[in-house]
Amino acid sequence: MDNYDVKQERRDLYSARRDRFEIVDVPRMSFLMVDGHGNPNTSADYRAVVEALYTTAYAVRAIAKKKVDRTHTVGPLEGLWSADDLSVFKTRDQDEWIWTLMIVQPGWVTSAMVDEAMDQVERTKNLSAGHRVRFDDYAEGQCVQTLHLGPYDQEAPTIARMHDEFMPAEKLVPRGHHHEIYLSDARRTAPNRLRTILRQPVGPAHP
Repeated sequence: MDNYDVKQERRDLYSARRDRFEIVDVPRMSFLMVDGHGNPNTSADYRAVVEALYTTAYAVRAIAKKKVDRTHTVGPLEGLWSADDLSVFKTRDQDEWIWTLMIVQPGWVTSAMVDEAMDQVERTKNLSAGHRVRFDDYAEGQCVQTLHLGPYDQEAPTIARMHDEFMPAEKLVPRGHHHEIYLSDARRTAPNRLRTILRQPVGPAHP
């Protein structure tokens, strides 16, 4: 039985090169998602959401193997980031950050499988955020992305180069939410070795 790993099958979307900005076309994909708000470094809710997402994702994987005889590697954690006042990203006022955490799902995973997984998790696990998991599509279209190597709190210069140098040179402007894909397990990786894809949906700049 072949195992599906999105990082291998979609290298164009789940790998990137450091110090190089690339334009990619991101199709509509399906995700387990949970919305939240606050500082990811100190928020108990953030940790609860991560636990709920991974627990549900592994339950979905087991059910998909049983239902359709296909296996997959659980995808990396991803985050969409926004704020009512975007200046908080420059000031690092993380308590005001709005986020959606998510884990991509293979095309053969159905809403019925996710519902079954969520019912199973609710019966067998005591998760404070388990009921907030939803299964939804997300389409980004044209995006700019690059790889950041190092601590999350040191992403700002790379993001600034993306927005202030690369996008204007390509006659592009940002739209939608800033998107991060966490390729490393922060629990087991030194901060200076963390690998994070930084992605920004874009559109054409008006003349």
